[in-house]
Amino acid sequence: MKREFNIAVIAGDGIGPEITDAAIRVLKKVGEKYGCKFNFTDVLAGGCAIDKYGEPLPKASVDACLAADSVLLGAVGGPKWDTLPGHLRPERALLGVREAMGLYANIRPARLMPELAAACPLKMASEGVGFDLVIVRELTGGMYYGERGRREGKYGIEAYDTECYGTGEIERIGRVAFEMARGRRRKLTSIDKANVLESSRLWREVMHRLAAEYPDVEYSDMLVDNAAMQLVRDPGQFDVIVTSNMFGDILSDEASQITGSIGMLPSASLGDGKRGLYEPIHGSAPDIAGTGKANPLATILSAAMMLRLSLDMPEAADDVERAVSEAIRAGLRTADIAAGGPSIGCFEMASAVVERI
Repeated sequence: MKREFNIAVIAGDGIGPEITDAAIRVLKKVGEKYGCKFNFTDVLAGGCAIDKYGEPLPKASVDACLAADSVLLGAVGGPKWDTLPGHLRPERALLGVREAMGLYANIRPARLMPELAAACPLKMASEGVGFDLVIVRELTGGMYYGERGRREGKYGIEAYDTECYGTGEIERIGRVAFEMARGRRRKLTSIDKANVLESSRLWREVMHRLAAEYPDVEYSDMLVDNAAMQLVRDPGQFDVIVTSNMFGDILSDEASQITGSIGMLPSASLGDGKRGLYEPIHGSAPDIAGTGKANPLATILSAAMMLRLSLDMPEAADDVERAVSEAIRAGLRTADIAAGGPSIGCFEMASAVVERI
């Protein structure tokens, strides 16, 4: 097993520095336990990079990410930069890093822990019914990367964004999802808008072709508006979901809320190699930045995904995930998952996890 790892850390904006610091503390503890070393390189991207360099993703930051074994990211963005032109917004840093690293598959697990049932807004949680699903989101295509602009139109200035997918893009994300379903409960739901969008009709054609290669996986199609309803009506019906960039972005945020808090959901962005980008799915939460109230668990669980998927340390990943579960079972809560009860801060929650590894 490799004993030294180089991790690029994009702390970013808002609560980003607080939650990445928590994950770094956890990784250092893992290093102590398993006799390995993590070298952390601070990388500027997002609003903080705009403030210092006038652009959201300097070339030096891209180079640092490409030189690392993997990347840990906090969050980028905030109202301070909302009036900037689109190409200078902090969020462009995320798109740029993903594209530069060739990361096309975003893996977002969503599971309701029994201990957090009180924080879940669904009636089923109070009845002891849980769920465990994974959303596989295509990450480098679709509307977020398509042609865009403004022009003079019939009703004045009009803006446009283009949803475009190629068969190769759809096939590679589809295979990731089918393989993941094979390793879980062998059920895959593909979500699209094929009754309206031509890009979704092509998406569905490719997925049907792939489904014939995976007869052991139960496959179904679902329209995105129905999927949005089904996620809150009966999330337990889903195992693995595969969908486009924009639909995946929206549905995974919806899924986060029924787990009790968006502060609980990690994510991994992967390409064809082992290197990945790991980040919580939530934003920079500038309203609580610096207050110590942020929930670090999604970032810590993202670090666990890094250990498992990129660094070939599945036992260490199990340790981190177990430590998080034990801290929750011990009754420790940050404010977002406390359901009005007693809560602790970001640093204290990270300490509780470190102590249990």
